[in-house]
Amino acid sequence: MSVDRVEESQKAAAEGATEAVTAEATTAVRYYPVAPGVRLNVRSGPGTNYTVVRVLTEGAKVAIFCQTPGTTVTGPYGTSNIWDNIAVGEFVSDAYVYTGYDGYFRPRCSF
Repeated sequence: MSVDRVEESQKAAAEGATEAVTAEATTAVRYYPVAPGVRLNVRSGPGTNYTVVRVLTEGAKVAIFCQTPGTTVTGPYGTSNIWDNIAVGEFVSDAYVYTGYDGYFRPRCSF
């Protein structure tokens, strides 16, 4: 194999690796829609007994970083005790977020 072909092969491999890393970075954070027509309370912990820190507007989408058990809540997407961590110190009931999963699909939160 000539030097030119080796260099082309290495360049193609490097470009492929860069594309894979870029694709992974852009898909690393996925956003999930809150149930239609719902203004969702965001709480300071995984339960209805925690303080409301803000309210999400209708049509909001959230990133879910980890999930943890908490108060059982019934919402548009069933009854669940799973709470989604959407930011530092911010949790919403999974029963109000359309994830496409029943049960845990993100890592458990560690406090």
